Amino acid sequence: MANSPNFHNDALAPIPDADRVFGWSAHAALWFSLGVGLLVMQIGAYLVPAVGTQQALLAIVLGSVLGAGLLAWVARIACDSGLSSAGLMHATFGSGFARLPVLLNIVQLVGWTTFELVIMRDGTAAIAQHRLGWNLSGTQGVLLTTLLWGAVLTALMAGSMLTLVRKFIGRLGLPLVVLSLLWLSWQFAQKLLAGDASAFWHRPGDGSMGLLSAMDLVIAMPVSWLPLVADYARHGRNGKSAMSGTWLGYALANIWCYGLGVVVVTVAEPGTDLVTALLIAQGGLLALGLILFDEIDNAYGDVYSGAVSAQSLHPTLSIRRWGLLLAVACTGLALVLPIHSLEPFLLLLSSVFVPLFGVILGRLGSHATASVQRLVEPVAAGLWLAGIGIYHLLATYAPQFGAALPTLAVVFMGAWLSRPLRITYALQK
Repeated sequence: MANSPNFHNDALAPIPDADRVFGWSAHAALWFSLGVGLLVMQIGAYLVPAVGTQQALLAIVLGSVLGAGLLAWVARIACDSGLSSAGLMHATFGSGFARLPVLLNIVQLVGWTTFELVIMRDGTAAIAQHRLGWNLSGTQGVLLTTLLWGAVLTALMAGSMLTLVRKFIGRLGLPLVVLSLLWLSWQFAQKLLAGDASAFWHRPGDGSMGLLSAMDLVIAMPVSWLPLVADYARHGRNGKSAMSGTWLGYALANIWCYGLGVVVVTVAEPGTDLVTALLIAQGGLLALGLILFDEIDNAYGDVYSGAVSAQSLHPTLSIRRWGLLLAVACTGLALVLPIHSLEPFLLLLSSVFVPLFGVILGRLGSHATASVQRLVEPVAAGLWLAGIGIYHLLATYAPQFGAALPTLAVVFMGAWLSRPLRITYALQK
């Protein structure tokens, strides 16, 4: 059906000029908001005491700048071409083979959306328990809080993505999230300075992680957004603003949240989890509540991108209808799946997109256009599959060197050296 000459596939065709409405501020606001999250802070907390404070902060800054730079590069390609993530995959791997990574992307986006709903559910239960004395951890409480957040997500999917980004996130959501981060940073900085700040600064690591593997952990968050960035960046007015806005917005959020995670775990009482530590801070209830509410845009981002990818495979349903279906499905999955035990599987799925986008950047990074004429581009497909193997070999046998950056470098060079000399677009009908 998708290949019928009488059926237009909006998910694979370049976006029309009328829908190119995002300026620099919209890109920056969107990716700052998407970069903020409790999960990011929690992963930041994992860095210590594995590495020393100075190494942790260096890994956070370098990893965030490099990871956000990859996001920004893909954003520019998408904006210049007008193609979605599914479109870029078709352009690189051929319209037949690309169905495999598109399908894997849908699976991982459904998984991460379900995970986000569980995070919001658990955070809501923690707030209710510590501040209101309500126990929402039972069956009825889980059902109520999951359906509550699922209903919010579904309602958002019924609206316009362009309106949500420009009006809700840019004008309302972003200022509130920034104020929350500023307040929490001030509160925990005071606690840090009241203790032994010098000991914190000079604290060594326990040797269980090196600088490169710590950077790998930091890069993991921006890399997880690679399959989504094009679906938003293609609505930009020009490639330069899409690139710089995405880069700055996400890098700042990633550095801030990872760094805050390091500080919180340092000053919190031993055995205290991140959410509890945030709650017991002065004004922590309001700040945590706002950050928790901001998690909904992460879930929205996953579902919207999943809907675009789903429409590329089955274009008889609109992106909005696909989004509603996926939102309802994720809400149901959040009620029945042991999602915390599925996190390694989700991370495994995410790892396939490191070499995937290494190939896309190598093939399309120096061109404004691409071809989707062939069903299979064998060299690109082979490089991707080889890159998956390289990634897991490095992660297993040489974790001290990291896996993401070496894999990206090898696959990118292979894709760049084998790229076609002349590339032109072929629009999907």
